[in-house]
Amino acid sequence: MISPELRLETDKVLLRPLQHLDIVPFSAINNDPSLWCYFTLLLNDPVQLQQWVEIALNEREERKRIPFTIIEKSSGAICGSTSFGNISYFDKRIEIGWSWLGKQYQGLGINFHAKFCLLSFVFDVLKWERVEIKTDNLNERSKQALIKIGARQEGILRNHMQMPMNRRRDSVYFSIISNEWDSIRNSIFKEIQSFSYHK
Repeated sequence: MISPELRLETDKVLLRPLQHLDIVPFSAINNDPSLWCYFTLLLNDPVQLQQWVEIALNEREERKRIPFTIIEKSSGAICGSTSFGNISYFDKRIEIGWSWLGKQYQGLGINFHAKFCLLSFVFDVLKWERVEIKTDNLNERSKQALIKIGARQEGILRNHMQMPMNRRRDSVYFSIISNEWDSIRNSIFKEIQSFSYHK
């Protein structure tokens, strides 16, 4: 079983277990409404932020999800969150998702390092076979970011998820599989020299 206390890090970022106390620093970086255009809840609303954290922590208790808080190591600043979920031990398959960064932490390489932590743990530590990531098919920025880390687009699930403002979302799936990882790690992520994990 993947430990709910799992911590992952590079020289730039630390991913540590999500805590209730993170709600306060999240509230300081979540105010831009554009962050939530493609998110299932509007986390700039304090009630929905509380709900989102409670769901994440409950799903961790149920062993359905491993939610992390992303920290920039040089400043100690809390930057956002990401998770492992939809975990299938039998199939050696896992999803990366529930990811967001405060606007001021975008474009600094933090997401790049966070994704490297997650992918390295799955492929180099667990020796699993597949990572999948889904996003809103309208979210062009997210789709381009996934292509940039070596993920391949697979297909679109139509009318897949309920979104705020009564919109139904088409979800597009991307994946990386184990026999692609060495090439991706040694090309796209070659600048990252360190990775460690603590259970």
